[in-house]
Amino acid sequence: MAAKNSKPKTIGNRKLKTIPWDSAAYLKTERDISDYLEAVFEDGDPALIAHALGIVARAKGMAKIARATGLGRESLYKALSPDGNPELATVLKVMRALGLKLKVAA
Repeated sequence: MAAKNSKPKTIGNRKLKTIPWDSAAYLKTERDISDYLEAVFEDGDPALIAHALGIVARAKGMAKIARATGLGRESLYKALSPDGNPELATVLKVMRALGLKLKVAA
């Protein structure tokens, strides 16, 4: 992910250059993905869950996930964005395409 606005920031008399954090770049293994999504699901925020699924889908290849779900790539990006509000059916399709299962535990 390219830096959108990476102007140097001034702290005291030093200039620091910051870049956006891209979680997808750090999701290399199935264990990384599993641990990441487990933490997100523990939080329980539906918008965060949808966004995290979008990050995982980007890490795996959004075009590949879109084909596997039968959804358009652009609509999948939109649904899984921080402002998206995907239907449960979409979430389940994405999880299935990612090789994940939703489990309920007491």
